[in-house]
Amino acid sequence: MDYQSLIDTLSPDIVARLRQGIETGRWPDGQPVTPEQREHSLQAVIAWEQQHLPQDQRVGYIDKGKKAGASRSSGSATEQLRWASQNEESKE
Repeated sequence: MDYQSLIDTLSPDIVARLRQGIETGRWPDGQPVTPEQREHSLQAVIAWEQQHLPQDQRVGYIDKGKKAGASRSSGSATEQLRWASQNEESKE
């Protein structure tokens, strides 16, 4: 059986058990998860989620919010840091 066939046979229940093992470091029966098992389980969960879940529900999803020019009134982070450091220097 190739890797893709294995991923295709995973059920949501099995994926949930793999995630639990990854998160807690123990399998549902209490046995510890080895580093090799954790690595393989994480790869399988990521591959399964890539095929079956929307992007915002996958492992490692980061919500980046709005695009960077959406709120121009506050200025860029670099400008704010420069402004803050100038204020600190003038107080001294």
